[in-house]
Amino acid sequence: MAFFLFCGLALLLVLGLVAHPYWLTWQRTRVRATAFPAAWRKVLQRRVPLVRRLPTDLQLQLKKHMQVFIAEKSFLGCGGLHITEEMRVVIAAQACLLILNRATDYFGNVRQILVYPGAFVVNRTTVDGAGVQQESRNALSGESWAQGQVILSWQDTIEGAAVADDGRNVVIHEFAHQLDQENGAAQGAPPPVVGDVQYDARRWSQVFHAAFAKLQSEARQGLDGLLSHYGAQDPAEFFAVVSEVFFEQGPALAFEYPALYQELSGYYKVDPAGW
Repeated sequence: MAFFLFCGLALLLVLGLVAHPYWLTWQRTRVRATAFPAAWRKVLQRRVPLVRRLPTDLQLQLKKHMQVFIAEKSFLGCGGLHITEEMRVVIAAQACLLILNRATDYFGNVRQILVYPGAFVVNRTTVDGAGVQQESRNALSGESWAQGQVILSWQDTIEGAAVADDGRNVVIHEFAHQLDQENGAAQGAPPPVVGDVQYDARRWSQVFHAAFAKLQSEARQGLDGLLSHYGAQDPAEFFAVVSEVFFEQGPALAFEYPALYQELSGYYKVDPAGW
């Protein structure tokens, strides 16, 4: 009897795993078919001016992506913060910029978005060259975890959204990390969309490492350029920083780093220099 019960449960599990992608597609289709709430539209107009720069077709696509994103992601307030509808809309609008025109699973690895009122403090333990552990406390505006969480400062989120052309956007930064982490640890080489025949891993690596080396040289010399020196830390931070600039300062990036811009445009499937 126990054997048949075990087999039956195993069969149900297999059927559930097989059926889940079809159920998820059906559920997302239902969500996208509903009207975009008027209240959300007002939030976008007031809080996320970058959306107004998008071509009409991309604005419509972004709104549908936002509906699915908000329906599927869990938003948790931290440090006494109460999550509001406005917070969900502002965060979703900026995150979903990264998946326009792309086959997407809506950041399938992201389970929770934790939001603090402002910068949050994290404790870090590092080991120096002599093997000595160093303890430090850092105030952060955002962080991306491979375990399925994105942590954001609400104050930095709304400030990043308010100025659409300064190349500083914590939501874009952290969700770029999530894309980079889809094939393991973030290293500045996010996996391409399945079936993307235009992606060339060797070319991507050559272009990115050349631009990364240029930024590191600027940082060592104390020269301020288009890209923040924060991106000179490592390739993962470089990818997140240039993603911010790509979406918010497309024309400037295309002018100063034309090869880098072309790689990002091919990856993200949009052309912000023309917005």
